[in-house]
Amino acid sequence: MSRHYRQILSLVLGLLITPALMADSDAEREALDRILHELTIIEPLIKVAESQSVNDTRIQFRYDWLRQDLNQIKDGIQLHLDAPRATARTFPPLRGDYRR
Repeated sequence: MSRHYRQILSLVLGLLITPALMADSDAEREALDRILHELTIIEPLIKVAESQSVNDTRIQFRYDWLRQDLNQIKDGIQLHLDAPRATARTFPPLRGDYRR
C-alpha cells in the first residue's frame, strides 16, 4: 500500500469517524462545510498518488472509484447543506376568550 494512499485513507477515516456531538445546527453546518473543504484538498493528493502508481502490478488501485466515492460523499453533504432549514410550523391562533 503506497504512502499516499495511506495518507488519503487516514484523512478520510478521521473526517468520517470524528464524532459530531454538536447540538447547534450552525455548528453542524460549519463542520460539514469544513469536511467539504477537506475533501476538496484531498483531490491533489489523489492525483499525486495516481501519477506515482505502477501500472504493471497485478492488482491496481482504482483511483476512479475513489474519486466517485468521494464525489458521492461531497454531493450528499452539499445536498444536506443546500436543503432549506426546517421552518417553524404554523398553528391556528388561540381564541383567547374562554367564556360563554
